[in-house]
Amino acid sequence: MSQTGKWVSRRSFLGKLFALGPALTLSAYAPLAARGAVPAPGYAPKFCTKAEWAFLNAACERLIPRDENGPGAADLGVPEFIDRELEGAFGHATTWYMQGPFAPAVAELGYQSPFTPREVYRAGIAAVDSHCLRHFGNRSFSQLPAATQDAILTDLEHGALNFDSVSSKSFFDFLLQNTKEGYLADPVHGGNRHMESWRMIGFPGTRADYLDWVDKPGARYPLGPVGLAGSRS
Repeated sequence: MSQTGKWVSRRSFLGKLFALGPALTLSAYAPLAARGAVPAPGYAPKFCTKAEWAFLNAACERLIPRDENGPGAADLGVPEFIDRELEGAFGHATTWYMQGPFAPAVAELGYQSPFTPREVYRAGIAAVDSHCLRHFGNRSFSQLPAATQDAILTDLEHGALNFDSVSSKSFFDFLLQNTKEGYLADPVHGGNRHMESWRMIGFPGTRADYLDWVDKPGARYPLGPVGLAGSRS
């Protein structure tokens, strides 16, 4: 959300991000794919309250907005992806070491908070909406103009908002990372509907056979992406 310099095109940004992100994301969520948890139309949030769901849809759309290059995060179901993750193992920090002591430390030393991701989201969203209600005419984040939402997200990114229980920057870091993951992950996890982000950056998905293209470096792959569940775009 930083405003320094010119904005890098979303296609370029996602292309660079994809070089690392999806390879890790696909393997991390493989157990869910094996269960065939394909998102259904008209998704009803499992974790989010009505107010949290409104915030999530508005915030995700500002982090990756719809533009001339393609659909935004809300269009591709990223809020559904995040809601599912918060209700699952990630949200509960099931595989994380969550015992104290907790102290400020560099990221390489691991997660340093007593709060699970779902607790960070719950407290963070409540704090942002409370801030908005106090400073913007009794309106929640989702009711504000896009430019104001961007300014608030920028403040979160820089840790400029002081919350009682959780760090505003830690909350933003989770929100941004999970938005990128949902935008680029396999659709079986709830985001990237119809594999539109893959189509936009030219990623072929989980096709099993590329032998015909091994000896064609630089050639554009002509076939559309395939998802873990076998769906095609």
